[in-house]
Amino acid sequence: MLRIVPLYPELLSIYADRGNVRVLEQRARWRGIPVAVSPLPLGGDLDPGAADAILIGGGQDRDQALVAEALIAQVPALRSAIADGVPVLAVCGGYQLLGHAYVDQSGQRTPGTGLVDLETQAGPDRLIGNVLVDVAIGDRTERMVGFENHAGRTALGAGVEPLGRVLAGAGNDGVSGFEGCRADRVIGTYVHGPLLPKNPWLADLVLGWACEHRGLPADLEPLDDRLELVAADAAADIALAERR
Repeated sequence: MLRIVPLYPELLSIYADRGNVRVLEQRARWRGIPVAVSPLPLGGDLDPGAADAILIGGGQDRDQALVAEALIAQVPALRSAIADGVPVLAVCGGYQLLGHAYVDQSGQRTPGTGLVDLETQAGPDRLIGNVLVDVAIGDRTERMVGFENHAGRTALGAGVEPLGRVLAGAGNDGVSGFEGCRADRVIGTYVHGPLLPKNPWLADLVLGWACEHRGLPADLEPLDDRLELVAADAAADIALAERR
């Protein structure tokens, strides 16, 4: 049984991030892979041995601050899961919480998990719009599309690899030309809306890693993604038309 674990979805699903969970679940079911979704509620403890994929969504600054302390308490379990090969997909506020801290516009510092060497400072305005990103993972290059809406400017540590290069949109900070981060099987990104429905290649990358962790075949049977690709094409065209 493949187990997908979204963390604190009652607070961290501001831009339909629950859709990412639904996509992973459904793409597994379409392939006949037994799957269960086991959300971790606020106050719960993560069992690293009972997770094959961990998802962290976005939230308002207030909600992000509420979950930060609880999430930090789960760092030992998260580190154990990551070391064992469990993929982590963190979006927007969840991406910020991967780092050392988030500093809001008033200077209030919310500690993060420190799972990835990055830090986020709120800027004077929000970075909003459609986004198109060129992502290179291994020997493959893919297009990632979606929507961003964040005030955070995220700075990656010297050894942290960005997830991709921005072709349209703002990305991590609006100036570096980079979007997101990747540390082995930990992926952080500002792209949501939600992310995975328009990027089936990324859904299958995470799902394949999850299957590999569970000891299931990671070479997934192809699905008919024609509708998803039409949606991605439309999103890419809009992003390019809005290019900053």
